[in-house]
Amino acid sequence: MSGYGMPPEIEVTADGPIRIVTLNRPDALNATNHALHEGLGAIFPRLDADEEARAVVLTGAGRAFSAGGDFSYLDELTKDDDLRRQTLVDARRIVTGMVQCRLPIIAAVNGPAVGLGCSLAALSDIVFMAESAHLADPHVMVGLVAADGGPVTWPLLTSLQLAKEYALTGDRISAHRAAQMGLANHVCADDEVMSEALACARRLAAMPRRTLEDTKRVLNLHLERAVLATLDFAIAAEDRSFLSPELRATLDRQLSKRSSAT
Repeated sequence: MSGYGMPPEIEVTADGPIRIVTLNRPDALNATNHALHEGLGAIFPRLDADEEARAVVLTGAGRAFSAGGDFSYLDELTKDDDLRRQTLVDARRIVTGMVQCRLPIIAAVNGPAVGLGCSLAALSDIVFMAESAHLADPHVMVGLVAADGGPVTWPLLTSLQLAKEYALTGDRISAHRAAQMGLANHVCADDEVMSEALACARRLAAMPRRTLEDTKRVLNLHLERAVLATLDFAIAAEDRSFLSPELRATLDRQLSKRSSAT
């Protein structure tokens, strides 16, 4: 296994033909900074090109799957137009890269999956959630539009009414509720979620390669068409929302709390 060239924020390891991709900012609950976001935009085409790979397990280091966007990073994006443009390009790459990846992607949601973390779970092919984990897409609450989030993918996974409720309110979705809604396949004991995801990956890796990959492609064509129909508007709307006064107020509060805590 070679050629991934990921930053330290993304760890790629091999278990035979399975590639384990770990979001690796455990002290920050795997919240997204620029390096992590950019790496996620690049990793899935590279996985796709790995001829020895047969399946992917996506998880987070430490207590969280991903706590969403790092507030310092979001603050940078409000002030740096070039960085924001690059971030939105990477957002598109994350979505299209996951949807178009030939390999089955199994999410081992080991803890909270918020914002981008929630999106990564929704874009995965099979989702295992720890009992204590939850999903949430709080973009609207902080004054942002989710270009790569719940509004893009959830309507294909659950009812439109439920997608609207949780995308508009940002409410948490417990693991068991996520499974009831169709946003997760399996709920596991916290200490079993990774082993269950790996067992699923090994089972898929043993399937006839071409038929497995072509079957995934047939299924994901439905998702790809829906994503491409909404993604341009979603990205433009998120770009505008970075200049919203509500986001500025949220960032000022959060950064002030962080400064006071230190």
